[in-house]
Amino acid sequence: MAEDNSLAQTLAGLGGKQSMGLMVAIAGIIALLAGMWMWGQAPEYRVLYSNLSDRDGGAIIESLQQLNVPYKFSEGGGALLVPANQVHEMRLRLASQGLPKGSLAGFELMENQKFGTSQFLEQVNYQRALEGELARSMQTLAQVQSARVHLALPKPSVFVKEQLKPSASVVLMLHPGRTLDSGQINGIIHLISSSVPDMPAKNVTVVDQSGSLLSSAKEGGTELLDASQLKYVRQIEQDYIKRIEDIVTPLVGANNVHAQITADIDFAQTEQTAEIYKPNQNPKESTLRSQQSMESVNGSGQNAAGVPGALSNQPPVPATAPIVAPASAVGIASGMVNSNLHKESTVNYEVDRTISHTKLPVGRIKRLSVAVVVNNRTFTDKDGKTGSKPLSESEKDQITALVKEAMGFNANRNDSLNVLNSAFNEEKVAPTPEIPVWKQPEVITLAKDVLKYLLIAGIGLFLLFGVIRPAFRNFMAASEKEKKEESEAQHPVVHELSEAERTALSFETSLQAVKQMAKDEPKIVATVVKEWVSK
Repeated sequence: MAEDNSLAQTLAGLGGKQSMGLMVAIAGIIALLAGMWMWGQAPEYRVLYSNLSDRDGGAIIESLQQLNVPYKFSEGGGALLVPANQVHEMRLRLASQGLPKGSLAGFELMENQKFGTSQFLEQVNYQRALEGELARSMQTLAQVQSARVHLALPKPSVFVKEQLKPSASVVLMLHPGRTLDSGQINGIIHLISSSVPDMPAKNVTVVDQSGSLLSSAKEGGTELLDASQLKYVRQIEQDYIKRIEDIVTPLVGANNVHAQITADIDFAQTEQTAEIYKPNQNPKESTLRSQQSMESVNGSGQNAAGVPGALSNQPPVPATAPIVAPASAVGIASGMVNSNLHKESTVNYEVDRTISHTKLPVGRIKRLSVAVVVNNRTFTDKDGKTGSKPLSESEKDQITALVKEAMGFNANRNDSLNVLNSAFNEEKVAPTPEIPVWKQPEVITLAKDVLKYLLIAGIGLFLLFGVIRPAFRNFMAASEKEKKEESEAQHPVVHELSEAERTALSFETSLQAVKQMAKDEPKIVATVVKEWVSK
């Protein structure tokens, strides 16, 4: 309590200028400490969204204000920043509200149709909505930053010759350093062709931001080798490589055999039709199709025969060729003299014909070229030293035979196989050193935070003990000095007098004080004197 009273008396004894200076210094230090504390507590801002349209930016800012989330813009104004610990949460919350919608208009255009809208305007809005929805779908790809779609939809016609197919043009802006492979490009093409009625895939053109054509080109009406076919070839080659290495590895050890295969695949679609006739067969084994016999008789001295009358004067009956001659014909032949007998017989058999229609499979293997390299065998001698030696001829023959069986070697399709035994020249890879603790990202982040708070504490201590405390001491010393100077000014010779002189000076001073009191308050002095006399 004594120290507090002394401090209070000291502060009360300061002059006006000294008190004002001390108050200003303390206020400045407090403001500086508060600013440093706020800087230490200020969150780190990160990008929430960039390149927002004005409509989406206003809607997002309104939502952030409702959620009491602080935000700010980057220097160029192209990005919206929020505290780093709330970036993912805000993205999820804004996504639940359908933000950002993007500058592309989709089928929400059809929700605000006004009464009395013309058919042409409805068609234009539908086309705009379809283009916007397709662009939004393509922007969901990780490589695509933004997309624009232009559709050319011809007017329908009742005449078949005047009907035109729709077409589409797509402009993609890819993220820096990102590319699209042929499979993804074909996926975009088929996405658009499947979304627009009667649009063939060949009518879709895709270009990137630099104007490079990404859609597959056509040559002579034939499509080039697409990604699925290339993937099929690579899959076949990898399957054969795995077969060879799996069957040889148990013999030579892991990482001691490597194989490479080049597969020649035929993707042509071929159909064949063959008609084969067998040579003449034995008639007894053939199937009779038809048989025809003809017999005729001509004579120069034919005698009359038969019953005279009308029946004998009739024209002759047309000749027939039955398989078995009737009895009447035999009787007629026997009555002929000097006659010529002519017989013809025609026999038709079924033709043995074979018709075959063959459709060759697509993707059949035309030829395989296989190269296999096998490492030398390693051994350890009696001294513990390791070395290597080549394989024997019998071992190489065994490996070659196994590889032929594994690959399905076919000499008729000109397959080739080359097995090489050699020492591998493998460089020893040094083990990757572990990242030290002081280089790990988590430790670095923690160290930054600790250093920040230590810096704030150090500056605060410096201001307290290096600025405030010396200044307070200076104020105290100045106050004591002023008091001493004022006391010396009021009693300039007191410290120079002796003890007797100081006593006499004190008595004189008291006497003067009593005289002044008797003059000012005579009643009090009279009362005191009366008390003295009565005693």
